[in-house]
Amino acid sequence: MRRSLPVLVAAVTLAALAPQASAEPRPPELAWGKCPPSLIGVDDPRMVCTTMPVPMDYRNPKGRTIDVVVSKLPTAKPEKRRGVLLHNGGGPGVASLHYPAAYARIYPQEVLDQYDLIGFDPRGVGYSTPVTCGRPLEGYPPDLYFPFPSTDGSIARNIEFGKALARDCELHGGEVRPHITTANTARDMDRIRIALGEKKISYNSGSYGSYLGAVYATMFADRSDRFVIDSNVDPNRAWHDQFALWDPGFELRFPDIAAWFAERHETYKFGATPAEVRKKYEALLAKLDANPIIDPVFGRFDGNVLRIATFGVSYHTIQFPQMAQYWAFADTGVYPPDGLAKDALASAVPTVLTVPADNLRASQLAVLCGDAEAPRDMRHYQREVTIHRKLFPLMAGAGTNVWSCAFGRGPVEPPVKVTSKGPANVLMIQTLRDPATPYIGALGMRHALGQRAKMVSVDSGNHGAFDPSSPSCALRESMRFLATGVLPARDMFCKPDPAPSATGQVSPLLLNR
Repeated sequence: MRRSLPVLVAAVTLAALAPQASAEPRPPELAWGKCPPSLIGVDDPRMVCTTMPVPMDYRNPKGRTIDVVVSKLPTAKPEKRRGVLLHNGGGPGVASLHYPAAYARIYPQEVLDQYDLIGFDPRGVGYSTPVTCGRPLEGYPPDLYFPFPSTDGSIARNIEFGKALARDCELHGGEVRPHITTANTARDMDRIRIALGEKKISYNSGSYGSYLGAVYATMFADRSDRFVIDSNVDPNRAWHDQFALWDPGFELRFPDIAAWFAERHETYKFGATPAEVRKKYEALLAKLDANPIIDPVFGRFDGNVLRIATFGVSYHTIQFPQMAQYWAFADTGVYPPDGLAKDALASAVPTVLTVPADNLRASQLAVLCGDAEAPRDMRHYQREVTIHRKLFPLMAGAGTNVWSCAFGRGPVEPPVKVTSKGPANVLMIQTLRDPATPYIGALGMRHALGQRAKMVSVDSGNHGAFDPSSPSCALRESMRFLATGVLPARDMFCKPDPAPSATGQVSPLLLNR
């Protein structure tokens, strides 16, 4: 995910749409060459890239094609090679072409020896026929794009914003936009498998990537090898009901934040106890709700901007010092002299002329709106927002609020029903207090996969258990499974290791945010 702000899927897919082994298309001729500039700030000179055509609409496989750009970081020991290991950066909408470069720094040698590491920009994203809604980045205010209601709880401004954004996305998205969906990206993954000449693929991803992996493993069960999915979403909550989990999820995460600040009271002065820290944060929100201040770069800084900024950097404990800078600015109107936190609200993506400035948001919305029908009754949203504001006040009801998906065209096909049919080859890893993909959603994924999966839970609040900066049994079991194919005998639980080693690497889910 980009360093702007995070974001973050129950019917069956028509069987005729899922490619069958007996009817596989002829593999295209791939011309491997130099990769384009990295959109995530991580690169590896050993990687090579290629562009392959895929059907825009798989219901019409001989119709218009679009491009999907694929990367490969080959194993240095082909004699030990098992196959290919695909990666996705989450989002949805995250450019994932260069993710092999990031994972190559994390995997142990026994994994690197066995796999060619594969990345790709999903359809509509980055270098893969990117879509746009025709807006500059300023056209996606963070507290409206992530829909925070007004101070009085009204969602009127969210409805207005959502309608206008839906019009722009449909106007500028063209005929490609309705086909930028998770199911079609899974079909593209299978075309990548075919193009690489592989019988099966392995996979490692998290957050939205957990859903993408589960959808592929459902649609192409016999083509899935070893699948690791981290920070899991509930496949039966696409997408409104999944986002509604943000509200209780952040309430569960906040005690970690409060305890961290209380332990550092002498440094930050936000409270000597967790209760005092929460009281201070609530006071800052109330202050900004009543009297917004002006940020020198981003303009109006009100309570909702502080809410989304705090939520955005709650994904990992290493970001808490950045959170302290936001709180200090909210308190005094001045950023601390030891650095500015503003870049968490700004895009850190390099300027690439072939990639629209709003591509992350435009492709994200295409997937969210194309995967499943959103509720259309505005009274439904207002009722839920009102209830959640009382039950989970820290997020002010934003998780249940209306997105632009409630307006405009609906999906072109029903969502994939993730099931337990298939081999037992999925390892789920999950932290207990993940604010972005809360644990209750992961339980939904665990139930859907049934006998196919084992789940490893970690007593942590970070977004991402595949995390070398906070190693645990989840990271070790993931590496063991990828290297050996052996799942844990049963679901597991553990605490993070007591003394993490300083590897300099963090969860790949924090890239491109």
